Amino acid sequence: MAGNQDQFEIKFRLTDGSDIGPKSFPAATSIATLKESVLAQWPKDKENGPRTIKDVKLISAGKILENNRTVGECQSPLCDTPDTVTTMHVVVQHPATEKDLSCVGQNSNHLFENSNKKTVLPENYGRNRKLKDKICSRKTQTKVLPFKFHARSRIQNGLILLHHYYLTTRYAPLRSLPVNKRHPFANGFWTIRRNSSPFTVRCEASSGRITQQEFTEMAWQAIVSSPEVAKENKHQIVESEHLMKALLEQKNGLARRIFSKVGVDNTRLLEATEKYIQRQPKVLGESSGSMLGRDLEALIQRARDHKKKFGDSFVSVEHLVLGFTQDQRFGKQLFRDFQISEPALKSAIESIRGPQSVIDQDPEGKYEALEKYGKDLTAMAKAGKLDPVIGRDDEIRRCIQILSRRTKNNPVLIGEPGVGKTAISEGLAQRIVQGDVPQALMNRRLISLDMGALIAGAKYRGEFEDRLKAVLKEVTESDGQTILFIDEIHTVVGAGATNGAMDAGNLLKPMLGRGELRCIGATTLDEYRKYIEKDPALERRFQQVYVDQPTVEDTISILRGLRERYELHHGVRISDSALVEAAILSDRYISGRFLPDKAIDLVDEAAAKLKMEITSKPTALDEINRSVLKLEMERLSLMNDTDKATKDRLNRLETELSLLKEKQAELTEQWEHEKSVMTRIQSIKEEIDRVNLEIQQAEREYDLNRAAELKYGSLNSLQRQLESAEKELDEYMNSGKSMLREEVSGNDIAEIVSKWTGIPVSKLQQSEREKLLYLEEVLHNRVVGQDPAVKAVAEAIQRSRAGLSDPHRPIASFMFMGPTGVGKTELAKALAAYLFNTEEALVRIDMSEYMEKHAVSRLIGAPPGYVGYEEGGQLTEIVRRRPYAVILFDEIEKAHADVFNVFLQILDDGRVTDSQGRTVSFTNTVIIMTSNVGSQYILNTDDDTVPKELAYETIKQRVMDAARSIFRPEFMNRVDEYIVFQPLDREQISSIVKLQLERVQKRIADRKMKIQVTDAAVQLLGNLGYDPNYGARPVKRVIQQNVENELAKGILRGEFKEEDAILIDTELTAFSNGQLPQQKLVFKKLAAESESTTQEDSSLEPFPQAP
Repeated sequence: MAGNQDQFEIKFRLTDGSDIGPKSFPAATSIATLKESVLAQWPKDKENGPRTIKDVKLISAGKILENNRTVGECQSPLCDTPDTVTTMHVVVQHPATEKDLSCVGQNSNHLFENSNKKTVLPENYGRNRKLKDKICSRKTQTKVLPFKFHARSRIQNGLILLHHYYLTTRYAPLRSLPVNKRHPFANGFWTIRRNSSPFTVRCEASSGRITQQEFTEMAWQAIVSSPEVAKENKHQIVESEHLMKALLEQKNGLARRIFSKVGVDNTRLLEATEKYIQRQPKVLGESSGSMLGRDLEALIQRARDHKKKFGDSFVSVEHLVLGFTQDQRFGKQLFRDFQISEPALKSAIESIRGPQSVIDQDPEGKYEALEKYGKDLTAMAKAGKLDPVIGRDDEIRRCIQILSRRTKNNPVLIGEPGVGKTAISEGLAQRIVQGDVPQALMNRRLISLDMGALIAGAKYRGEFEDRLKAVLKEVTESDGQTILFIDEIHTVVGAGATNGAMDAGNLLKPMLGRGELRCIGATTLDEYRKYIEKDPALERRFQQVYVDQPTVEDTISILRGLRERYELHHGVRISDSALVEAAILSDRYISGRFLPDKAIDLVDEAAAKLKMEITSKPTALDEINRSVLKLEMERLSLMNDTDKATKDRLNRLETELSLLKEKQAELTEQWEHEKSVMTRIQSIKEEIDRVNLEIQQAEREYDLNRAAELKYGSLNSLQRQLESAEKELDEYMNSGKSMLREEVSGNDIAEIVSKWTGIPVSKLQQSEREKLLYLEEVLHNRVVGQDPAVKAVAEAIQRSRAGLSDPHRPIASFMFMGPTGVGKTELAKALAAYLFNTEEALVRIDMSEYMEKHAVSRLIGAPPGYVGYEEGGQLTEIVRRRPYAVILFDEIEKAHADVFNVFLQILDDGRVTDSQGRTVSFTNTVIIMTSNVGSQYILNTDDDTVPKELAYETIKQRVMDAARSIFRPEFMNRVDEYIVFQPLDREQISSIVKLQLERVQKRIADRKMKIQVTDAAVQLLGNLGYDPNYGARPVKRVIQQNVENELAKGILRGEFKEEDAILIDTELTAFSNGQLPQQKLVFKKLAAESESTTQEDSSLEPFPQAP
């Protein structure tokens, strides 16, 4: 019987082979109706009367229904897991005795138990007359107890078949009956089966389950994935081929590693498995579940047998793989096709497992632990995958010396990030491969351990420790042949530690101290101090080797050694001048990183940029393509017109288009040819590199014939091809017609530095040279009347861009002194606008906010333990991220005295150390400090008889004396130049009025209006805004009150509209109440026809344009 939510069916097969049914019933059919319907199918038995049915129950969708009501739930885990029914429970009732005979199938043996508790094991119970009489005869007056029957079952084409089920009676043998199977057969699923004998049979599933507890995690994952594979391919029965696909699809799975060891391509093996699966028949329509196939069940049983042979505690992936060797359905043929033998598999498994055994549910993570969690540096050196290591001979020799000790033979490389600690370990691996080491290190393996991979995925307590112990076990069992390299070794302290668990450092200590494990560590000085030094027991087991930053000269040598590798990778040439520039510029301008790392990155990025330009279309060709496209569109639009002018234009267009296409084809051919030559050069260089590796391999193996053949045959031929290709490319480059550039120059390096830091260090173009020469005039256009200050600032910037400024100090440091409103802050803004094209680039710090003693922490960061320690300082963080800046310290005299201590270091050495110990460079900044000290001396100069220059010097001397009385000598002595700003006169105020009106013009231009101002209006505004005590600041208020407010009212009243020209002039007020007439501003709307005439009037001055 098979049930679903709508109906169920019953089908019976008689001993003569005929079938009755199937008969369909609604899912909620009552038991009485079912009995009547079933018994009506067969005639009555003449001798024993009507047959009976006992304990009828229906199972539908996991629920037990009786008399139209739910009486229970199917609680078996098999309701959710598609397992196989391996045994059947049969209840037989004889009408004469009214006793139940229970048959429980377990295996191929058959055991019967009679009422005397004696067991009988007949050879052929199906024909044993004595046994059947003993059980079924009335004469014996024996109380018939349930007898046990052991039978195996199998699933074939969706039918459950019982074997060896022949109970002989005096009526007829009871044979096994097939039952339609549509649901996963689970505990509680049952069916009625009937034949002509006076027996009623009930079969109930007994769970022969596959439980997760007997498998490892990876094996169980494959078993659970197998039904999904079957479902995807519309298969209802899960067989061995589905398991094979599930195993092969496990990323980095053990099965793939085993097959790789045997020499089989896993991709081809997976393809063959998928082809076999596709050939299997599919079940169309909806399927209610999957069933475990007979062959897969047998394979799992064989895996259990292999588990016992290996002495393991769990069934693992390797046991399943070995089970495929006897799989008649799929495995044997697959292995035969790929020439995989069982001995080869066992050898591969032994090689992978090593001394490990399966004692937990994650053994696969401990197989080949060194290969899984490490990287063989010596193997990479043999394959030529490591970059050459230039220099560092002293450090490598020191490491060899420490490794040769008897105990505590563990060097730890300590240095800043990027100085080459990892490269030292790679250099040691290359020396081991070349044999350039003492006998104690000959033929050793240097393995780089990946702590991240070791920790990743360790979900359960103790799993990380198991992995690390497996690694250490492989190292110790290699008998000194393996040396570990642990980069960032501080990560082992505390790694994997949980409550009650040991961390990796404590696991390493005993082996490190006894000399059983030779380990090279690498870490930075800060992290060594923070993690390693806190554990003295761990620290004493390592010998420190300090790795300093190489000098610029050593960095150039390192870059020359690496040049060939980078040329080969990018397919470009790198000039020696580019290498020198990379070392020098990175040392000077990139302060947050260390040599040689930052210089190597510069060369790498510059080469990548040039490679990108080669593969992109050249500018000349791109412009022609755009022109051709434009002319094509114009031609299409003109083709429909028939007038003579259009035809003439069309003819000229065709001629121009044909010429452009010829030029386009010529340039395209040239570009493709140059690219092909460069590609050929790169491929030849790659082949030369491969041949050199083969030569080195042959020399290591003392295959001198092979080495000579390669060196004097293949290598010579390739070098001649390379010379020919490079000569052809050089001719193109020297002809002046070349469209591409294939050599990285020093200017390319400078451009990359500029992009990294924002510092303009590239070679000056002609336009920028002219701009620098006229810098003073540009600043004068914004700052009026302060010639000495503008000249000093312009000269400082010119010195810096010419490369003559001191590289260990700021570009310039100024102290702007003078009264308020004379242009001190405006000059700083003008300088920032010139350097960065925006005033927003000015870093302005108001020193009135630093009047307290503790305020210094706001500049460089709070000390450890205080709030805000992680955030850094306001000054240092800005300069770290934007090292090329104009920094304005406004009103410096208001800062607390302790704040000036920070400025001493900045002004003298061009650097400062923040609260977190990082050095911040100020060598590319312009530092401007403003002060109002001594401004009273500037304002009190009314003597017009003294020459202007002499008066200025007198004022400057007085102001400097006032500054010395406030600022300490060590601070005064570090400022490059003190500039005293002069008070502004009326003429200069009028010039400032014009500058302020320019800004009004720019704002009103958004409304498509323009204004014109007469000289009289400018003079009037200048007189209104003149105040010697406040400088130019009143000018802005005067313009706002007298110009902007009146314009706003006129616009709101509708007097001024778009496209209007507005004249701002003056007129005299009328004489009234005894007051004399006074000048006032008037606003007039100019007519369109009179606008040009008005502009020609000598009494009017058009609004000045911005320079």
